[in-house]
Amino acid sequence: MTTIISPKQFSPVEDAENIRKACQGWGTDEKAIISILGHRNLFQRKLVRLAFQEIYHQDLLQQLKCELSGNLERAISLWTLDPADRDAVLANETLQKSDPDYRVIIEIACIRSPEDLLAVKRAYKFRYKHSLEEDLASSTTADIRKLLVGVTSAYRYDGDEFDETVAQSEASTLHQEIHGKAFNNEEVIRILSTRSQAQLNATFNIYKDIYGHSITKGFPGGDYFSTLRTVIRCIRDPKKYFAKVLRSAINMEETNEDALSRVIVTRAEKDLKDIKELYLKRNNISVDEAVAREWSGDYKTFILALLGADQN
Repeated sequence: MTTIISPKQFSPVEDAENIRKACQGWGTDEKAIISILGHRNLFQRKLVRLAFQEIYHQDLLQQLKCELSGNLERAISLWTLDPADRDAVLANETLQKSDPDYRVIIEIACIRSPEDLLAVKRAYKFRYKHSLEEDLASSTTADIRKLLVGVTSAYRYDGDEFDETVAQSEASTLHQEIHGKAFNNEEVIRILSTRSQAQLNATFNIYKDIYGHSITKGFPGGDYFSTLRTVIRCIRDPKKYFAKVLRSAINMEETNEDALSRVIVTRAEKDLKDIKELYLKRNNISVDEAVAREWSGDYKTFILALLGADQN
């Protein structure tokens, strides 16, 4: 979504030098850093980071962490990381918290492609010297552990084909297991952690046709069902899910910068345009306007740059 400088104008060496200049003197020139990194695509950012390392023998990320602070530092650092490494950091950070936000894990496990998820797990193992599944199992218990480890361990088929007979059978199974008196999580977890997105969406659609409501309607309370609801929403309609996360992050009594940064940074080079359109349709205000209204300073400037609002 961010507006990118054309390749003919791009020089990783000049960018590295200008970032270094912005970090020198009495104060950091945050606006200069934003004007550079906020308008570089993934490949360009990687080249800037390599140039910075080669010229100054220092990791650009370490320089940014020293010079920036708060929400701005976190957002720019996440943006500068490669996507797989970024997701590994996000996952580890949430698992270190006393009250983990499992939405972070579910987004990675259920929305990333099978190859992307595999890359995240490799990056996680390289960074932290143990597997994502191992840390996830250590941070969870009971059925939430089974569900989250299940979807994180999956390597789903990524095609569009689905089997309607299987969808009909498993829609019935899901209804019986979720709403029946003798609740058994094993079949629910098996279906949600092994079937492809296309197969699961076919199952969810048939479920609605048969029972007259979405599969998540009428879920009992509790942490497990809240987690299960998020898994289903991420599989069923990721863009709608992200639009809701943005609305919650912006409209909460205390705004949630972690959630805002996570969605904007991870989707800016994916489907942020579609998410923005859905947000506008559902909230009668654009994400750009909502961010400009609720935030100020350099953090707002950077987020708006990723949204493309500074080019309007």
